[in-house]
Amino acid sequence: MTVLKKSMINSAYTPPLDLVRRPRRNRQNAAVRALVRENRIHADDLVQPLFVKDGNGKPEAIGSMPGIERLNITDLIKETTQLAKLGIRAVALFPQIDPALKDSRGQYAVTDKNWFFSAIRRLKTEAPEMLIIADVALDPYTDHGHDGILDPATGDIANDETVHILTNYATALARAGADMVAPSDMMDGRIGAIRDELDHEGLTQTSILAYAAKFASAYYGPFREAVGSAKVKGTPPLDKRTYQLDPANLREALLEARLDEDQGADILMVKPAGLYLDVISMVRTATTLPVAAYQVSGEYAQIHAAAKSGWLDLEKARDESLLAIKRAGADIILTYFARDVAKSLQTS
Repeated sequence: MTVLKKSMINSAYTPPLDLVRRPRRNRQNAAVRALVRENRIHADDLVQPLFVKDGNGKPEAIGSMPGIERLNITDLIKETTQLAKLGIRAVALFPQIDPALKDSRGQYAVTDKNWFFSAIRRLKTEAPEMLIIADVALDPYTDHGHDGILDPATGDIANDETVHILTNYATALARAGADMVAPSDMMDGRIGAIRDELDHEGLTQTSILAYAAKFASAYYGPFREAVGSAKVKGTPPLDKRTYQLDPANLREALLEARLDEDQGADILMVKPAGLYLDVISMVRTATTLPVAAYQVSGEYAQIHAAAKSGWLDLEKARDESLLAIKRAGADIILTYFARDVAKSLQTS
């Protein structure tokens, strides 16, 4: 290596350093940067979450999630058609249920007259090539907002009783046309129970996207507003720590992922994504199954809020956040940015 003498420092000539490796050669212009880029986001990687409501009302904006709306079935089909043109091949559906239809057990979830089943059937008929992922949880249907049935003796969620209802709900969603059911409740044993019931009913081709490592995160607030499961403004948020994972625990997340794989999950998901890149990476290493990650509503909202204040460039922060999730090992990313990213990929 060339050593710069003191006399050289102030001279007009600076001799080159004797370097074998100059990593900057691979960063010197856009063309070479593109050639050596290790990770890319493709429209095929992305799933657009969509909120669905009953009736024929106009789309309803969700205040905490700029650009995201609750859609009636007609608008849902229009939106899905546009997503397909942009290269998005999958949507994840979440219903907003009228409070008048809710009760402590979420019984409307498994009634034949549940309008959400009709919405899925119609969407599958009119957009057969779009992959439909249906959320399996009771929080949109319970009047208390929890993901299961409350045990009257303890006030905690009754695991096995909840699994029984979730199994029936997942089967009904599959019969309606959902290509993939996605249990997001974190009850013990629900993946095996759902897989057994689907197979027993002849629904062997219905896949299970397991929320294998869903953490008790503070970043779900806007989503709960969107589906109407949030508590009244000004009251303490719902405490789901007896069933969702402790944000401090990595080994427990790996245990949950292994159990879901053993019980028949087809895809394992980590939620949230951006704050749990280490979990995504470890799950990727531990399994040969596809790994999904959910960039949740709070992650989406905070990027928009910072951009609105002029503190971040929206598109650059958005794209960097998604690349980080991809780099950590996610094959599939559920993100509210999916539509906008796919649009930007078409114009780039």
